[in-house]
Amino acid sequence: MAFGEKLFKLRKEKGLSQEALAEKVNTTRQAISKWENGQGFPETEKLLMLGNIFEVSIDYLLKDTVVQESTHEKGYYVSKEMAEGFLAYQGKAYKYVSLGITLLILSSIPYWLFDENKALSTFLIILIATFGVGVIVSTVFLGGHQYKVLSKEPLLLDHHYLKDLSIKYTHTKKKYAVLIVGGFCLLAAGVMPFLFERKGIVSGDLVPYYPFCLGMIAISSYILLRTLPILYSYMLLVNNEEYVNRLSFKLLRKGKKKLEEM
Repeated sequence: MAFGEKLFKLRKEKGLSQEALAEKVNTTRQAISKWENGQGFPETEKLLMLGNIFEVSIDYLLKDTVVQESTHEKGYYVSKEMAEGFLAYQGKAYKYVSLGITLLILSSIPYWLFDENKALSTFLIILIATFGVGVIVSTVFLGGHQYKVLSKEPLLLDHHYLKDLSIKYTHTKKKYAVLIVGGFCLLAAGVMPFLFERKGIVSGDLVPYYPFCLGMIAISSYILLRTLPILYSYMLLVNNEEYVNRLSFKLLRKGKKKLEEM
């Protein structure tokens, strides 16, 4: 079965018109018609998009065979636009998440600063915590549902773009390295006084410094939540093969298949 015949068969099985399919792959109805009639052939990017739409491997589309084969090319194609959109969304979403969590941590400081004025401390705690929750909840309105598939499927990216993305990932890691180390140092410095008190190493001597310690914990949380998720997002795209070989990913995929079979 030639490519055009397969495309026609898959389109009919999916219940798509030529216009609808053309819209999905950002081309014209005339182009779809030519492909189905064997008068042309899609470029690599559109071929990968067709594979995503019909959930078939690239080899199945290219080879003159009826049986779909399992190949290393099977995966979800990620265009440059989608990858850049994903990275931008992650940066914006975690900016709000990190700010919200920072406010939640800071909301406990009035308890220590105004312990003699319970009304004032309670009011400030509620006010700051409410702002923190509101900022976190606002991330829901950013959308981003279209990017969920990126953590659930093996990914395919254009080799040239992947090379550029790898260079960008390396530069980003270098840029964030000092911030991440500083963030962990601040976190350790902020947490240790509480641990010393808990273990009985000191007895109440460090309580006056708790607001300062909470401030360090809040700053470290903001730094780490603004940097680590961005690096993870790059890793998901650049080192996707390593990601899909993780046990957690394999268990997730296995569970998804069982649900689909039920």
